[in-house]
Amino acid sequence: MFAMNPVADSVFLDAAPAAASDRGRDSLFLLARLRIAGFDEELSVRVRNLSAGGLMAELPEPVEPDAAVQIELRGLGWQSGRVAWQTEGRAGIAFDRPVDPQRARKPVGARTGDQAPHQPLRFPG
Repeated sequence: MFAMNPVADSVFLDAAPAAASDRGRDSLFLLARLRIAGFDEELSVRVRNLSAGGLMAELPEPVEPDAAVQIELRGLGWQSGRVAWQTEGRAGIAFDRPVDPQRARKPVGARTGDQAPHQPLRFPG
């Protein structure tokens, strides 16, 4: 478990992300890996929304607010940022640099225009 400061944590208990329409967030479900500065362990997290400036993720363990983190997102690679808020197993992470959230939505292995379409698998029987 990642230690938290009870005094600092209380500032973030009522914090919550703004509505999707307020900041151009996309709701989604992505699995990602999270690294926290000063810890060797990587955590598996579920990303629930993503914007150019940050994301909201479900975390298996508490993380100290303002902790420096890196998160690996499909289509975007490793991104650095800081924990902006945390409450009830969720945390907001603000990126150090803006990202293109649409890149995370592209299907893995999506074909380009010059590739032949995939043939469906056929099973006997």
